[in-house]
Amino acid sequence: MISLGVWRWAQEILVPAYTEKVATSARPTGNNSDLYPRWFGSRELLLHRRDPYSREVTRGIQTGFYGRPLDPNNPSDPTAQESFVYPLYVAFLLAPTLRLPFSTVVAIFRGVLLVSIAFSVPLWMYGTGLRARWPLMVSGMLLALGSYVAIEEYYQQNLTALVVLILAAAAAAAVRNWLVLGGFLLALATVKPDTTGLMVLWFLLWALARWRERRRLIFGFVLTLTALLSAAEFTLPHWMGRFLAALREYPAYGADPTILDVLLPAVLARMILGLLVIVLALQCWRWRKAVAGSEEFRWALAWVAAVTLAIIPKLAAYNQLLLIPALLVLLAHVGTVANPLARILSRAALACQIWQWLAASVLGVGSLVISAASLRKAAEIPLYTLLALVPLTLAAILSNTYALRSRATTSLPKN
Repeated sequence: MISLGVWRWAQEILVPAYTEKVATSARPTGNNSDLYPRWFGSRELLLHRRDPYSREVTRGIQTGFYGRPLDPNNPSDPTAQESFVYPLYVAFLLAPTLRLPFSTVVAIFRGVLLVSIAFSVPLWMYGTGLRARWPLMVSGMLLALGSYVAIEEYYQQNLTALVVLILAAAAAAAVRNWLVLGGFLLALATVKPDTTGLMVLWFLLWALARWRERRRLIFGFVLTLTALLSAAEFTLPHWMGRFLAALREYPAYGADPTILDVLLPAVLARMILGLLVIVLALQCWRWRKAVAGSEEFRWALAWVAAVTLAIIPKLAAYNQLLLIPALLVLLAHVGTVANPLARILSRAALACQIWQWLAASVLGVGSLVISAASLRKAAEIPLYTLLALVPLTLAAILSNTYALRSRATTSLPKN
């Protein structure tokens, strides 16, 4: 019921409100699909042997995404260039779709992304060692599908949902001791390195910490990544230099501030960012030998997910799909930690997500009896907690980790 209400809010209130806003602005509009730059660049590479990082291909991407190439002399044009800023081997992932009309590809990917979001929930449950009966599991899948991040993925077709599913499957494979499969999946997840990089590094550290038991994960990862890089090099020699050049240019036109930059003064944000990276490294080192699916292992996954979202220069809501393991861990522990601050922060983080569901579903149901047009001024009310979700989740994880460590210390036998 909640999911249906959220989707009605999106279709009847939020999307029309955004459409009106775009129509009254000078922003050029095309297909507005995040998938298009990757799909068009891959098509030009594999079907026409063109360099997807070239300015000519970038102009073609802009023509589809914005409806026309951007004019650098027009101050009202968007600054985001919408170029092909992905590792070249993402083209292999998209290869089966390249001869189809893009409208058909969008329809296919919308279904694929929603399925990815739904099935990432039980995989993250298994990967974090949390077991739930099927009614709770199905409820979690439906709530994930009824979230704002799922709606944004549906309309923008970013690849985040797919790589988050791959990470969840890798975590589940590690718990199942299917380590070669886990390494293979982690290598595939590098098609979106900004989102998956820290999680991949954590799994590699975890595998190296017990080399004899876990080396198969390293072998699976190295062999798969080597195959991807080699195939990419064969397809477009010296592509890596072009990719790195595109990465260097990207912050000038495509990157957002980090969420810390939005909420804090610049100097303080930089200090906290550096501190977070140091603390994460120390925590991961402490938990590097944890048994897959154990309490330490699940907290490590929660830490890596939350810190990733705090430090990447991208505010798009679809990245919050990476918070699924963190929120699952907080939900599992919210009633078991004695520390009052940890409980308050955990409930506050969960309340941010609950607010989105409740507010959106109330507006959606309300549109059945009140004109949807009259509710569009309130379209963004469910999103009021969107920015708060990541820092509150991170604070809750930090406080819970401290509380658990204090509990473990006090429970040690005294001499």
